[in-house]
Amino acid sequence: MNTQLSSNQTTPILKIQGLKKFFPIKRPFNWLRGVKDNVHAVDDVSLTLNEGETYGLVGESGSGKSTLGKSILRLTEPTEGQALYKDTDIFQLSSKEMEEVRKKLQMVFQDPYSSLNPKKKIGNILEEPLIVHSIGNKKERLERVMDMLDTVGLKMEHFYRYPHEFSGGQKQRVGLARALVSDPKVILCDEPVSALDVSIQAQIINLLEELQDEYQLSYLFITHDFSVVRHIADRIGVMYLGKIMEESPTDNLFEKPLHPYTESLLSAIPNTNPELRKERIVLQGDIPSPVHPPSGCVFRTRCPYAMDICKYEIPEKKEIYPNHFVSCHLYL
Repeated sequence: MNTQLSSNQTTPILKIQGLKKFFPIKRPFNWLRGVKDNVHAVDDVSLTLNEGETYGLVGESGSGKSTLGKSILRLTEPTEGQALYKDTDIFQLSSKEMEEVRKKLQMVFQDPYSSLNPKKKIGNILEEPLIVHSIGNKKERLERVMDMLDTVGLKMEHFYRYPHEFSGGQKQRVGLARALVSDPKVILCDEPVSALDVSIQAQIINLLEELQDEYQLSYLFITHDFSVVRHIADRIGVMYLGKIMEESPTDNLFEKPLHPYTESLLSAIPNTNPELRKERIVLQGDIPSPVHPPSGCVFRTRCPYAMDICKYEIPEKKEIYPNHFVSCHLYL
């Protein structure tokens, strides 16, 4: 994690405003009337990613983190909102214009094996983005691919192998190389180390930090693991049921969490020091259905501090400390 943000990191490279993604559900017994509900996967999310920064997005499974990332790149079409890459609204671009933007915005997926074509050699997989975007001639593409293999810690002979011949860590290195080969500025990392052993996780995290410094990259890092995001992120957004509950610089979030949901998540982190005891905050119940989320504050059904106002009014985002925001009625 970068402890000091350089001056250029105050410049937004990606700005998300009011992003919503609803998935319609048609009711089979009411199909003649077209009656349907919606899964509120992402509900009015706004965040900013600065140049050279790593923004960690954390939350339980089903909170909408991955859908948010895919919506930004329009791998799934958003329902509403804006996604500004520099000054360009990604959501307003045509398919042809999106091809140009995707050179600069890439994604690394959670499962490296399923994201790699098992019928193609690694060299062909890495060359494909260059062919799609008409980058370089055959010789230049070959040189670029070989350079990327070396950059992520793979060897020249790996060019001719198939995905099934690689370990999980090596596959994720291939995924990183594929994302880097078109020279992007922003990489969305969707749980990139969750399927790896702990020792391999550390290697990939260190590699991500090295690549960020070398290529001046900005990361939106999606994960459920606080211990991982604490190591790599400059700022963290905590997401619950499609909404961001709290946003803060990383150190501030761990030292003084404000939202009850954040407090509960942090209390679940295993304690490596047996001399230090901390209270475990266990939330009651499960995450409500995103088809019919609770009125007012979506966290109120599990919150130990819920008040009457939480039932009727959506809490506004408030800045309690410098750059430390929370959406909670406890902070009126």
